[in-house]
Amino acid sequence: MRYDYEFKKMCVDLYRQGKWPETPEGYNDPGNFHAMIRRWARAEKANGSQVLKHGKQHPWTPEEKLKLITKVLAGRTAQSVALEAGIESRLLYDWVQKYKIYGYNGLVSKKKGRKSKDPAKMKKVNINNPRKLQESEYEELLRLREENALIKAENEVIKRDRLERRKGSCATQGEKAAIIKELRDRGYKLKYLLTAMGMSRSTYYYELGRD
Repeated sequence: MRYDYEFKKMCVDLYRQGKWPETPEGYNDPGNFHAMIRRWARAEKANGSQVLKHGKQHPWTPEEKLKLITKVLAGRTAQSVALEAGIESRLLYDWVQKYKIYGYNGLVSKKKGRKSKDPAKMKKVNINNPRKLQESEYEELLRLREENALIKAENEVIKRDRLERRKGSCATQGEKAAIIKELRDRGYKLKYLLTAMGMSRSTYYYELGRD
């Protein structure tokens, strides 16, 4: 079911006020309608009110699609990347699957026309053996993975710092080192934690040695 811009904007505005609009006919479970409103709200926050309007979609180039796909392959969820880009997550998921199967060529928009019914002309594709990344694509993937890992580490450090501030105190160097060690034991890489905490490697090991 498609809704116009005014209806979507009204629903989002009510949601931000802590209210729910009346559930339209056709929804047996109001929770599904509420989930849709939450998606509209997140999309509007990330891309502005224009994203709620129907109309001709932005013609995504293969290069633009690849940038979004690489973020997903680097570890981010398709939903979060899609929200930032102002597109449906299922569309991005479809691009990811095409890229895994056909590679870069799968991102090129094809001219519409009748599909060939001749089995001999239909190319068989092994979905379990996707195309290997080119060197430039692989480097970009590694860079995004590094960036994603640093962001995760920073988020964890920020959470712990807020917790310490709620207690009414700022963490000492020794407490910071203990936090880093705890997060490192949970699988986070040391270099990202040190960057996020603003601590040198030598200071970290010095504080650990004092215990």
